[in-house]
Amino acid sequence: MRVLAAAALAFVALGPAPAAAAPPAAPAVRMPLLKGGDTFDSRALIGKKVLVLRFQASWCKACAAQAAGLQRVYERYRARDVEILAIHVDDTEPDARAFLEAHRADYPAALDPSLRVANRFGFKRAPYTVVVNKRGEITVRLDATADETRLAAAIDAALKLPARRNAPTRAS
Repeated sequence: MRVLAAAALAFVALGPAPAAAAPPAAPAVRMPLLKGGDTFDSRALIGKKVLVLRFQASWCKACAAQAAGLQRVYERYRARDVEILAIHVDDTEPDARAFLEAHRADYPAALDPSLRVANRFGFKRAPYTVVVNKRGEITVRLDATADETRLAAAIDAALKLPARRNAPTRAS
């Protein structure tokens, strides 16, 4: 009897491994763009595009050093179902515009001077990059070192995921 009880306890304790947790859902982002006056809404991209959010600032030396690489990534992926949005944190509008102009950046950009959006994504310091797959899930967070090669690899991985999951089955 003890052997049977021990076997049952071992089965419960060592039963099937739980399924891997899904990546966290990205918070919705809705904010006015610096150029053109349009409003960016990340919810419109779910099921359609990978989203790269780049939190940067005009005063950030690493952001300036990586600006040309980010522009090249934007040019490389904009026709491949990828949207890049640079979000200038703790910045003024004139400084953000000057940064974009100085680095010849033509990717969409917005302003988050109070870090309202940035803090929802776990922002600690600039530069900070978040990749969101077509399902609206955060797949990668690159803190400080989002060089062109690492960012491209993260985007490529996000593009390989199917846009939708199979619908969960309901238990009767």
